[in-house]
Amino acid sequence: MSDKKRPPIDIDNLHVETLGVRAGVRRTEFNEHSEAMFLTSSFCFDSAEDAAYGFANAEKGFIYSRFTNPTVAMFQDRLAALEGGEACIASSSGMAATMTVAMAHLQAGDHVVCSRSVFGATIQLFNTILNKFGIETTYVDMSDLKAWAAAVKPNTKLFYLETPSNPLTEVADIEAISKIAKSANALYVVDNCFCTPALQKPLELGADVIIHSATKYLDGQGRVLGGAIVGSKEFIMGKAFPYVRTAGPTLSAFNAWVVLKGLETLNIRMEKQSESALELAQWLEAQPAVERVYHPGLKSHPQYELARKQQRMGGPILSFTLKGGKEAAWKVIDSTRLLSITANLGDTRTTITHPATTTHVRVSPEARAAAGITDSLVRIAVGLENIEDIKNDLFPGLKV
Repeated sequence: MSDKKRPPIDIDNLHVETLGVRAGVRRTEFNEHSEAMFLTSSFCFDSAEDAAYGFANAEKGFIYSRFTNPTVAMFQDRLAALEGGEACIASSSGMAATMTVAMAHLQAGDHVVCSRSVFGATIQLFNTILNKFGIETTYVDMSDLKAWAAAVKPNTKLFYLETPSNPLTEVADIEAISKIAKSANALYVVDNCFCTPALQKPLELGADVIIHSATKYLDGQGRVLGGAIVGSKEFIMGKAFPYVRTAGPTLSAFNAWVVLKGLETLNIRMEKQSESALELAQWLEAQPAVERVYHPGLKSHPQYELARKQQRMGGPILSFTLKGGKEAAWKVIDSTRLLSITANLGDTRTTITHPATTTHVRVSPEARAAAGITDSLVRIAVGLENIEDIKNDLFPGLKV
């Protein structure tokens, strides 16, 4: 048998479709083609000296699956390559990723500037948990650059936003806000859950850190929970990794393997679902019962030109308001038979939900109103079904 070995792949010169399939692979001595799943809690050493070295240099090897595991490492390496980041640390969920960033970077007395158009659980985290530790949060209109600048205080340490937003698909100017964050010497965190690196690269636009709920489009089939943080080696290994090692918001090896396989189809899923979402949004705009449709690919969207500039496509999420308030919204939802009534998104199956009474129910009525989340709003995350079947499923509930 030849002892020749093929040189490693040069991932710096590969396209996103190829990175989703080829980046981050670590093969065992068996040279398996598909990534191996390492379902073990710990790893063995050949000597006490090796064990001592391993524990002293945890980031260089595998010791204990709370913080180092080969399957999880493959997922981290692949996502870092897709996002163009230096490093990645995985977590048990998207909210665990957000909590990790906050706990790793902030301390009592610090101040956060956050878009008011973020996931309801993120608002709860900042308001009810971080607030207990003396961390103050100011919420701003994500599209108002002057509001971001005006909110800065001497103790501001973090800028946080998601774009497009949930559920109104508002688009923030990532590059412009990065300049404000840098002038304030604040860590700039962007939730890239709705677009993923298939459609948007926040690090290239000036973000310092990217947050993901891997539960959504990275997995893409609604199977497991997961989260991830991508950024510089200094932040990921210097701050986030020590927190995960100690506190343990860990992604399991099984879940990492599932999401790793999901990344292989990320690009084609995001393209197809985005195409279908735009077609559905255009169809909804023509329905008499619909008051307004929100999707970044629509020319009627307030940030349409910005979305075209920083996103490859509009994305798979849309929302719309109905004439008739909550009763009309619930009528549309309850009339569906094909669409899944669930608050999750990112699935191959189209989902439909009423944000005001589900994802944002714990947010105060005043905060919901400020964020534009009315009782007449419905959110749809478009899956991979035939678009005509989706339209036909919605049509009975839209009859005037």
